[in-house]
Amino acid sequence: MLRAGFDSLLFLVMFLVFTGFAVAALVFAAMAREDAYRAAEKQTKKFWLIVLGINLALNLLLPMLFLQIAGLIAAIVFMVDVRPALAQVSGGGRGRRGGGSSSDGPYGPYNGGR
Repeated sequence: MLRAGFDSLLFLVMFLVFTGFAVAALVFAAMAREDAYRAAEKQTKKFWLIVLGINLALNLLLPMLFLQIAGLIAAIVFMVDVRPALAQVSGGGRGRRGGGSSSDGPYGPYNGGR
């Protein structure tokens, strides 16, 4: 009896994690500019929106583990390969929102003790 409850909880957690990751990947894909995909030499924005949209739809409509894992792989590829490339060609690197110089530290520019 306890085993069935654990299995149900495990599948619920997996469903929520996979679906949340699919939503996040789809939102990031939709927010990027079309020309950034071409500049990064990746598949088109339309391609990624279709792939990630199908992934989300399958997660919501047919929660079958092998389909969820296939969709998770597509979302992971987008998040670890395509998204960083898009950020790089769009000028959106990590920690560079203010447009500071390369010698900036966490509290302002580093001047070498001068």
